[in-house]
Amino acid sequence: MIARRALLATMAPPGLARAQTRMLRVGSLHLAPWTAPHHVAFRAALARAGLVEGQTLDLDPAGHGLRREQFEAHAEARVREGIQLFHVSGDPAIRAALAASRSVAVLALTDDMVRSGLAASYAQPGGMITGVSILGAQLDRKRLELLLALVPEARRILALGDALLTGPAQVEAQREAAAQRGVALSVTLVRRPEEIAPALEAAKAAGAEAVNVLATPLLFNNRQILFERMAALRLPAIYQWPDMAREGGLAAYGPNIVQLYREQMAPMAARLLRGAPPASLPIEQPTRFELVLNLRTARSLGLAPPPPLLAQAEEVIE
Repeated sequence: MIARRALLATMAPPGLARAQTRMLRVGSLHLAPWTAPHHVAFRAALARAGLVEGQTLDLDPAGHGLRREQFEAHAEARVREGIQLFHVSGDPAIRAALAASRSVAVLALTDDMVRSGLAASYAQPGGMITGVSILGAQLDRKRLELLLALVPEARRILALGDALLTGPAQVEAQREAAAQRGVALSVTLVRRPEEIAPALEAAKAAGAEAVNVLATPLLFNNRQILFERMAALRLPAIYQWPDMAREGGLAAYGPNIVQLYREQMAPMAARLLRGAPPASLPIEQPTRFELVLNLRTARSLGLAPPPPLLAQAEEVIE
């Protein structure tokens, strides 16, 4: 049997033999589905770098579209299978990956790995982790300013966040920013998708006039719930990712998620899979930010964005 396998290996086409001997396994922990545009862009960029699914890469579709309570078991199962890399998003996914193995590299996209204590510094993350910190909390204040430019008469604003990610310092920073503008800010933190709609309904009943949707994978990956309830309740809202305004949200300000995965995450993944130690790759940050305004949604809410704000926007959806 051994001799027969050796003979078959010598008869295999060279490209197939290389693929069989160089197959690299990647484990995933994501709330977003396998078909999400940013994940499609990530895989396409890896393929252009010579790391092709099914040839040089064994990827992990089952690690997409998970709930957070599934992360730990899924991470442990992937480690038992002998993966070379974890590709994850969000702090809970990072913690699950690091808990599952101390020797598997972790490539992550999350709010701020240093502030969360997951990495020692941006320049020298240390340990087995690197990736992209989007600094979403630092952009929350800017989003509040843009929201108030859209609804200048609003005096009661809701900040909607994630109970597992939105910390006290982030909440206090939002309250201070609102107070400086003469606005009362209420904060609601949710843990599960089914809590989102009731939270918005309660805020509306309490007098909220607009919503700042804070940066979190939970809210991004359940954005259709947000869009539907905001429309039904006639609540203006601003979001984290520009694509959220393109998909029906009123406004969004932040980095382009597809570009982040294609231009930053994929090249880092390629380097890690080819042997670069995570500690040698500094944590990157977004380099471009976009303001996108959806005039169709604005009109449905009876809003007319002021000309100066329209002039600031990288994209205005008519």
